[in-house]
Amino acid sequence: MEFPASADVVVVGGGVMGTSIAFHLAEAGVDVVLIERDELGSGSTCKAAGGVRAQFSDEVNIQLGARSLEAFGRFGQRPGQEIDLHRVGYLFLLSTAEDVAAFEQSVALQNELGVPSRMISVNEAKRLSPLIETDGLLAATFSPDDGHCTPESVVLGYATGARRHGARVLPHCELLDVEMGDGIRAVRTSRGHIETSAVVCAAGAWSAAIGDMVGVNLPVTPLRRQIVFTEPMPDLPRPVPMTIDFATTFYFHGEGHGLMLGMSDPDERPGFRLERDDAWLPRLGEAMATRAPSLLEVGVTTGWAGLYEVSPDHNALIGEAPGVSRFLYATGFSGHGFLQGPAIGEIIRDLYLGREPFVDVSPLDARRLEGDLLRPEINCV
Repeated sequence: MEFPASADVVVVGGGVMGTSIAFHLAEAGVDVVLIERDELGSGSTCKAAGGVRAQFSDEVNIQLGARSLEAFGRFGQRPGQEIDLHRVGYLFLLSTAEDVAAFEQSVALQNELGVPSRMISVNEAKRLSPLIETDGLLAATFSPDDGHCTPESVVLGYATGARRHGARVLPHCELLDVEMGDGIRAVRTSRGHIETSAVVCAAGAWSAAIGDMVGVNLPVTPLRRQIVFTEPMPDLPRPVPMTIDFATTFYFHGEGHGLMLGMSDPDERPGFRLERDDAWLPRLGEAMATRAPSLLEVGVTTGWAGLYEVSPDHNALIGEAPGVSRFLYATGFSGHGFLQGPAIGEIIRDLYLGREPFVDVSPLDARRLEGDLLRPEINCV
């Protein structure tokens, strides 16, 4: 491909956010170039657990999740790619009265917005996910529309669709600087210079440095998360919902002939570490011993480490910087970015074109973090 001399918009980042944004812009007739410093999906997206849901506590996140679930459901038609979607549901296991009360409020809000989630008994949770031990549980929530799919396939589908609509997609093309005048004039990359008047930052954990290039504060911190995979479990009861012990964040879902397992590590410190280590495994083992003890007898085959892109209130940064013409951003999703990718592509397209998005994302503007306008999302894993 001849290196492009110019574009209406340059999208920075080739994960699910960047490729979705490029697809939606190109489909709308915008001249788009997407640049990615490595391979497409090689950042956080390809290390994601692949969960998709609308069970959130924040009204905007519920709407973003629900809209994206609709798009994942018809992904084979638009943009046209098999993504191995399994709608096995998300099951949140609750063991404190405070969590039960908070989730009751969240479920009521989700139901108002059309999400078919519900509070369920501990016995029903055991029926849905037979591997769990119920001691200490008070209640659970479940939504049958949630599930999981393959992140790499989603990126491939959006990138292929974007190219089909005329977008230029450039892997191994790192952004070095943004040239400014009265507004954005061009980007300088490791492969050449592209004249443009608009840049979209969808660089995930690397977004803060992109914001610095144009004087926009994007306080996104990289934080390593690890997952492991079990050996095949031929007697595993299926389907296996995405099962989450909310108090510990230990979770599992079906993957191939076994399970994917993960949880957060409170001792993890911010940084761009991507190597695997075993320091978190004893805590994982403790959570498994309490909530799914039979899994302690199952061998682990492999795993990987990836990066969460964490914002101060664990909610996304979405918007357009008012003092820089034109710099848009979609980052800081704090672990729920993959599942919101389809909706975010729509929203950034509409913000760029001056249309009103299907949901008001102004509460997620990065400027909220400069004052006392934090908007915490409690349903984080």
